[in-house]
Amino acid sequence: MKSFRIISLLLITVLLSSCSKSESTYEEVIKYPNVKAAFGTKVDLDNLIDYAGQTVPAYITKDNTTLGNSITNKGATLGRVLFYDKNLSFNNTVSCSSCHQQANAFGDIAVESLGANGTTARHSMRLINTRFASEFKFFWDERATSLEMQSTMPIKNHEEMGYSGLNGDATFADLITKLSAIGYYKELFKFVYGTEEITESKMQLALAQFVKSIQSFDSKYDAGRSQVASDSAIFPNFTNLENDGKNLFLTTPVFDSTGNRISGGLGCAQCHKGPEFDISINSHNNGVIGTISGVGIDLTITRTPTLRNLVKQDGSLNGPMMHTGVFTTLQQVIGHYGTINIAPGNTNLDQKLIPNGFGQQLHLTSTEVNSVIAFIKTLSGTAVYTDTKWSNPFLN
Repeated sequence: MKSFRIISLLLITVLLSSCSKSESTYEEVIKYPNVKAAFGTKVDLDNLIDYAGQTVPAYITKDNTTLGNSITNKGATLGRVLFYDKNLSFNNTVSCSSCHQQANAFGDIAVESLGANGTTARHSMRLINTRFASEFKFFWDERATSLEMQSTMPIKNHEEMGYSGLNGDATFADLITKLSAIGYYKELFKFVYGTEEITESKMQLALAQFVKSIQSFDSKYDAGRSQVASDSAIFPNFTNLENDGKNLFLTTPVFDSTGNRISGGLGCAQCHKGPEFDISINSHNNGVIGTISGVGIDLTITRTPTLRNLVKQDGSLNGPMMHTGVFTTLQQVIGHYGTINIAPGNTNLDQKLIPNGFGQQLHLTSTEVNSVIAFIKTLSGTAVYTDTKWSNPFLN
């Protein structure tokens, strides 16, 4: 009888241990069931992609992170899902990524991007190295005072994503109700913020963290800059043409009394200072005052994306340039700055483009144009187009 009791106790112990292990395995399987069902291994909340720990070169000193919203792996993961989710448009047809495509350096090859209710009024700006700049305002006209504020403004735009709350449009509150009913958002918001509650502020923080994480520092320029003390030094990995172009880009031109260049470089760095190559915070209109519609003029354009990744590695453009998409080649852009005409009504033209009150005449040679283009092409990296951390988690 005693032996029977001992055997029985051993069997019970084994069974309890087996049940405990089964329950543990079962809990692990259903930990984030909706996230797993929607994304499989593309979004693994137990093994987060590293967004916060990305390497930034020592020579990059600008960081416009605002509101104390530093990049976290959790926040950027949620931001990635929001960025690619078509549920953020009223009819489930477009997402942020529809206008900002990874294959095009998070820009668009179309002049006007297709939104939920029509097309955009301005060409979509590339989202590369948005945090590495002196300028912390966003949109071509700088109407958003932070990336956080900018991130939900397209959602509340009638043409773009349709939750404007005006003229019969659904409201942003309607969007929150819609997202709150989606299983993977219940899990994601609780994972990031400790509660399933969705608010616009939480969405802004996450979207901004993801966009801030999109960085590009693996270009030929970066390989050269890491070997020298300053931009003005000769880069050992550059061709003569590329080094000449860099010198022309950096060097300020010298003008005569009527705006004709008589010596010096092209002065591009006055507005696009390296090594970030974003727009200077004190820049004004660059002489392009047209509109996509062709009606009226637009003097409010004082912001541009970085010059990094203007082109792909094969030299093809990541889309047309300027807010109107008016230029489709780098030659056209350089030609525009080579001969500045002061258009009637342009009261906001940048003073750097009108030396001594005259539109600058750079009198470019073909060699100079080719040199500057060769240099600009060195600013393009490769990883930004393919890295899975910035890819669409909804794709199979």
